[in-house]
Amino acid sequence: MVVQGDFFKNLLSILDEMGMSEEDVQKVNVSLTDMKNFDAMNVVYEQQFSAPYPTRTTVGVTGLCGDALIEIELIAKK
Repeated sequence: MVVQGDFFKNLLSILDEMGMSEEDVQKVNVSLTDMKNFDAMNVVYEQQFSAPYPTRTTVGVTGLCGDALIEIELIAKK
């Protein structure tokens, strides 16, 4: 799996449309179909957000819709 910042692109564009940014993100939920990809995902996560990073939960799952390898949910508050 090649991990790129693209998996945050759509989420952050939705925040932008709502007048929000990554600074408004309070919590991130990440589901990975292979926990071997955690380190690569974490690098992108640290590039996307600034310290102090939003609270995050990362879980390993056996499958995701459409054979996706990663699923991300953001909770943001203005």
